[in-house]
Amino acid sequence: MSDAALPSANWSFPTAIRFGAGRISELADACRQLGITRPLLVTDPGIAGLPMIADAVAANQAAGLPTAVFSDIQANPVAGDVEKGIAVLRQGGHDGVIVFGGGSAMDAGKTIAFMAGQTRPMWDFEDRADWWTRADPAGILPIIAVPTTSGTGSEVGRASVIIDEGDHTKKIIFHPKMLPAIVIEDPVLTVGLPASITAWTGMDALAHCLEAYSAPGYHPMANGIALEGMRLVKEWLPVAVADGTNLAARGHMQIAASMGATAFQKGLGAIHSLSHPIGALFHTHHGRTNAVVMPYVMVFNRPAVAQQYAALARYLDLPGGSFESVLNWVLDLRQSLKIEHTLTELGVDDSQIDEVVRQAENDPTAGSNALPLDQANLRGMFVNALEGRLA
Repeated sequence: MSDAALPSANWSFPTAIRFGAGRISELADACRQLGITRPLLVTDPGIAGLPMIADAVAANQAAGLPTAVFSDIQANPVAGDVEKGIAVLRQGGHDGVIVFGGGSAMDAGKTIAFMAGQTRPMWDFEDRADWWTRADPAGILPIIAVPTTSGTGSEVGRASVIIDEGDHTKKIIFHPKMLPAIVIEDPVLTVGLPASITAWTGMDALAHCLEAYSAPGYHPMANGIALEGMRLVKEWLPVAVADGTNLAARGHMQIAASMGATAFQKGLGAIHSLSHPIGALFHTHHGRTNAVVMPYVMVFNRPAVAQQYAALARYLDLPGGSFESVLNWVLDLRQSLKIEHTLTELGVDDSQIDEVVRQAENDPTAGSNALPLDQANLRGMFVNALEGRLA
């Protein structure tokens, strides 16, 4: 497919999405549609100084929508980042949030909008039981999401991942109204993404689709979305990494990322259960860590997913049509994208193994793994990922 064949379209699943090259020009219109008059644009520090941010702010200003920028966010956002953002939002009298960037901007910005009018501490809204019902819905500001990476899919998610500096754990904050009301997916904004970040975030999208597909339970809609998301990754991620200017590849990877985050309402699993504490303790990139851990979790889950993976292999037209077909595809894809085979190569070691497995067992994603998880089998997967053992 050539760049010219990339469609422009609107759809409403799971929220209103405006997809296509050049759609960022509709940002002011999106603000008006939601009644936002003084937006706070929350973005990553790495892109805060780029023309795309200056252009968006200038366009809003010209439309009579004074827009401030907040970008004091770490790669793995911590509670302190959110608190600083809330202070900026309240001081500026902002009435809506534009989350513009990758996963860190999405997570921090959505949480800032969520906490804007709350009186309880943020951790009172962690994704456990019905804690989300503690929130005052009227205190949640409207959110517009503009993703510039293709991995987390947080633009269509109802949650954010924030690190609690007190115990160095990644915690999930959830509320249905954290779902952005309007998403603008413009592949032009992703063109400058380095090949390595394109690869890592793309593997994050794959991890979301694969774990949603593998999760137990009956959710045919999520399974179908996950299947097509994986097909898009198979076809377009290598192209996007090899040629970052290919708008068709960039656009289809944006859609794959959104599909992964839509599908994982069914659940995730041990890839994320392990990746969350590893990222929190060793400061590794989330998508990159998911990519490294992925095959070791697949092998552990094999007794529960072999039949499903055979169907996946047929859908992806992989030779052999079996579990091994999918495993070999993942291994070959990682290698072709120059992603490491072991956690050791990421600078991870066993110095905090007890804390990793403790956090992994308690992670909200652990309960929907294909097979039951405990500290013993999580420890085994972690050690295998350190040592590169797939037996």
